[in-house]
Formats: sequence, C-alpha cells, structure tokens
Amino acid sequence: MPDWLTYLEAIHPKDIDMGLERVNRVNEQLNLTPKFPLIIVGGTNGKGSVCAMLEAILCSAGYRVGCYTSPHLLRYNERMRINKIAVDDASLCRVFERVEQAREACQTSLTFFEFGTLAAMDWFIQLEVEVAILEVGLGGRLDAVNVFSPACSIVTSIDLDHMEYLGDNREKIGCEKAAVFRKNTPAVCAEIDLPHAVLQKINQINPQLLLINQAFGYVDKTNQWDYWGPKGERYSLPIPALRGKKQLQNACTSLAALDALYDVLPVAMKDIREGLSQATIPGRFQVISTQPMIILDVAHNPAAAMVLADNLASTKPIGKTYAVFAMLADKDIAGVVMRIKQQIDVWLISSVDSERSATIEHIHNQLNEAGIVADKETVLPFLNVQEAFVFACREATKNDRICVFGSFYTVSDVLRHWKTL
Repeated sequence: MPDWLTYLEAIHPKDIDMGLERVNRVNEQLNLTPKFPLIIVGGTNGKGSVCAMLEAILCSAGYRVGCYTSPHLLRYNERMRINKIAVDDASLCRVFERVEQAREACQTSLTFFEFGTLAAMDWFIQLEVEVAILEVGLGGRLDAVNVFSPACSIVTSIDLDHMEYLGDNREKIGCEKAAVFRKNTPAVCAEIDLPHAVLQKINQINPQLLLINQAFGYVDKTNQWDYWGPKGERYSLPIPALRGKKQLQNACTSLAALDALYDVLPVAMKDIREGLSQATIPGRFQVISTQPMIILDVAHNPAAAMVLADNLASTKPIGKTYAVFAMLADKDIAGVVMRIKQQIDVWLISSVDSERSATIEHIHNQLNEAGIVADKETVLPFLNVQEAFVFACREATKNDRICVFGSFYTVSDVLRHWKTL
C-alpha cells in the first residue's frame, strides 16, 4: 500500500487538475457501469456529515452500502467503505492494479483523486453494493465523481473555499457545485441563501429540485426535532449523534434525499432513528476527552469556523479555551480567525506536515490582521502540532477546553498522537 500511494502521487504533474476528459477516458476502458443507485454529495461544508448519516441510515435499513469520501485522517483505506467497514489493503491493491492497467492501455495520466475515485467504483461494483454514496472532492462540475450518473444529487452549502479553482464569489462557486444535478433527477439543495445565478443555473439543468425551506425542512424542539418533506412529516426524531447545531440541517437534507429515493431505497422510521443515533465521523466537533474537554474539528474556511464558533459558544467552559491551530497557506486564515476569535483565549500555533502548510510566521501575521494582540501568554509558537497539543494537555485544567482545528492535517496529527497514549 505505501508503494502504491507513493506511485499515485507521482503519475500526474499536478495534485489538482480540474477536468473530466482523463477520468472519462480511463473509465471507458474499465467499463464501469454501476447497476445500483448513486447518491452524489457536494457542497462547501456539511457533505461529510450528510454522507455519514445516509450511510448509517441505509445500513440500518439492511442495504449493502458503499461510501466514498475524502480526504482521510489516518489511513487511505478510510476513503472507501462497505457497510461502514474500510477496504482492506489486499482488495485496495487489486482494484488499484485494475485501474492502472486501464490507465496504461489508454496512455492517460490521472490525479491521485481521479485514480482513487475509479478504484472505489470498481470495488463497489465487484462487491455488488446496493447503493453507493460518493462525496465530491472539489467543486462538482469537473470533479471525478461527476463522471457517474446519480439517482440523486445533493448540494449541502455554498460558501467561499477553493477560490483559485472554483471562482472568487458564491455565484461562481455555486454554479460549479450545482453541476452535479441532472435533468429530471432528484436534486436536494440545502443552501438557505441561494444566489440568484445559481438558481438560474439549476433551472437550466431542470432537475427535480428539492429546496430547503420550500420542499423540505425541520423544526428544532431542543431535545428532539421534527422533519417535513416530500413524503410527509416525521416527528420526535432523535438529535443526531454528530454534534453541533448545524447537524439538524444536515440530517434533514439526508432525509430529503431518502424521500426522493423512497421508491428504490425505502427506509423505515426505525432505520432513520437508529441511523441518526449511530452516525459518526471523525474530526467534526469530535470530543475525545471531557476533563479537560478536547474537541477536534477540521474547520478550514470561514463558514466552517463560524459553525465551530457557535458550537464552542454553546458549550463554554468555566476556564480557558486553548486553540491548537495550524492551516494551509492557500486558505483564508484571517477569515477563519475572525469568525472564531471570541471563543479562544490562548492560541498555540504551528505548521503541518505538508508542502502547502502555512508557516508559523504567516499564521502569526494573520492573527495580527484579525485583531489578535499577540503576546507571550495569548499566542505561542510550536515546531509541530503534536508539540502544541502536548503543551495544551499539560497546561489545561479540568475546567479548561482544548480545540484542535484548521485543517485535516492538524486533526490527523493530533489523532495519531492520541492513539499512542
């Protein structure tokens, strides 16, 4: 496996190279024609949570469920699952070999993500899943998962991220994401503030649109919630196991997609209850300790930071909040800090193990730009994320809180360390 992953990182000159021509060509060689329904899930934030809820509910209903998500936190295998169990190394190597043979036959290079997407679909077909959930990697229109024809597509949210690839405003970004919709096919859109240009784009595609607060929605009742949608109402639902206020919106989005697919993938009320109560996903307001409370969150754009800030505000400790914070240089660091700074008392800043990592100096400058007055007690630099985390654990009392956030790399570095304790 390590040899394969090293190889896949080297066969294409760019990590991200938008376009469907290459992946289409290799897919034609492989002749991947899934006979089961596909659910494509895109959006700026929330798509991982929606995938996890759909996966849990459909598994509870007894379906054989394939799920393809990215990026991974600890092992590549996390990206490909059947019935919530990650692919084993031997199976992964076999499907990699099949994709490689097809790639060589048509003399086409593939990016790391394109290669993995085809491998996942090949594995799902071989093991005869009954439904597959595919998470968009970046954007939608030119993302590798968009070579496949969905039975239902979802856009969870539209906000500013990956602007160098998708456009510099919500209108452009939203149009890229809406391109996962198909004509006369269920299309669930959970963006509450939908830009007019995106609605026009959706109307041009002419899907069977289900728009939040129009075709479906929810009512928060504190310790439970109600859903309404195309198939009627569902009352007194359990609060999702996934933590955070935003998860009710993600949950009702998942139920809207299941309503749209009811004729081919019926689920019972008990399956919905069980799935919502069991769905988990690492790194999304994940609490790994309670005294002190330690929270892991992969929030890496301003919209996600705002959601994290709201969640932190609703669980405020008696003592201090320590932030273990590192981000990638191509992200809006100042924008993230601005959204969450009121919830943080001490910033423990570092870099991550990636060529794209922001330097400590750059993060320090961005904190200043966001109005954080840096001194020896409020901003402390560390050589790496693990050192920052160890310091936080040593300093924090049981009444304090540690929040690790800023990127998948930041969270994965802490998770690796945590598993060794």
